[in-house]
Amino acid sequence: MIKFENVTKIYPGMSSPAVDNLSFTVPTGEICTIVGPSGCGKTTALKLVNRLHELTDGNIYVLDKRGETQNVLEMDPIVLRRSIGYIIQQIGLFPHCTILKNIGTVPQMLGWDDARIRRRAEELVEMMNMPVEFLDRYPHELSGGQRQRIGVARGMAIDPPVMLMDEPFGALDPINRTLLQNEFLRLQQEIKKTILFVTHDIDEAIKMGDKICILNTGGHLEQFGSPANILARPANKFVEDFVGADRALKRLNLVRVEEAMNAHPPLLQATQNVEQAVGFMVEQGIRSAYVVDAAQTLKGYVRVRDLKGKTGWVGEFVEPAATTIQMTTSLKDALSEMLVVDYANVCVVDAQNRVRGLIDTNMIHEAVLKSAAIAEGEEE
Repeated sequence: MIKFENVTKIYPGMSSPAVDNLSFTVPTGEICTIVGPSGCGKTTALKLVNRLHELTDGNIYVLDKRGETQNVLEMDPIVLRRSIGYIIQQIGLFPHCTILKNIGTVPQMLGWDDARIRRRAEELVEMMNMPVEFLDRYPHELSGGQRQRIGVARGMAIDPPVMLMDEPFGALDPINRTLLQNEFLRLQQEIKKTILFVTHDIDEAIKMGDKICILNTGGHLEQFGSPANILARPANKFVEDFVGADRALKRLNLVRVEEAMNAHPPLLQATQNVEQAVGFMVEQGIRSAYVVDAAQTLKGYVRVRDLKGKTGWVGEFVEPAATTIQMTTSLKDALSEMLVVDYANVCVVDAQNRVRGLIDTNMIHEAVLKSAAIAEGEEE
């Protein structure tokens, strides 16, 4: 939990506040994105939590590892900062230190021994889908996307209950940015951290946030709520203009593939007889089907037209799937991927490449309509 209670910040020499009487609560285990125009106090609000900037007035509360609510003003600033994950756009990796030493910075300050630091670092790089061999490399030997993953890993090193993220993916190219957004959302399902996430991009705010805090110039709160509710009912003209006219399209970012997919699609086994497979597809009224092995691992797909008149096993005629989609992928990214590969449907897989479902354009359309109806109902 992170709670802002009438928080104000006025910098010395300034007559107007950078953050003005700000109040909102981020529930435990959720991501709250802070978004607004330049100079609205997004980063200032973030830095008030770990007291890199001191409050002028008000209080901020966080839930610690023991599950106890703490007023940040009553905590030692050094202890506070070491207990909160902090991830920034510039990453800030130490260029003269290995990846292991970078990840182990705060654990070492807290007195962890080398073996414990190594174990935690290995666990984190694997969590980031990176080989443990990278721990002995230096930052300049990694790509921009890889360095950003290490920045996230370093912020998670001590398993903090609260994390602050200041435009963490802002410096990346669009492809890597989308990739890391999706990876982090998948990871958040496992780690369930309470996160304040600053961004200038409303699409990123909608995609990443369980809650959105929209600020105006001077740190004034214009609207706080779920992305669905903000898209359904903007509080005022400022929010309406900031969110944009394409609110219906933005709803594609609200729904994850797992919420819209067919979790029981027609599948073929690689060891299945071709004649049986053709009969199955004709019966189901489908022209193609994905093929799995006994462990439900995706092997590829086959088409009826390629199997007719053939004998043998389905696995002998499998074509590789051009793409797959993770369950945590947004419908916007899923639709984009489907258009790129020109597929009517795409297979949904988990981290082990096991088939979990199927998604097509009709399912996406129905899910967006349902999301809009739910949001309207919640507001009434």
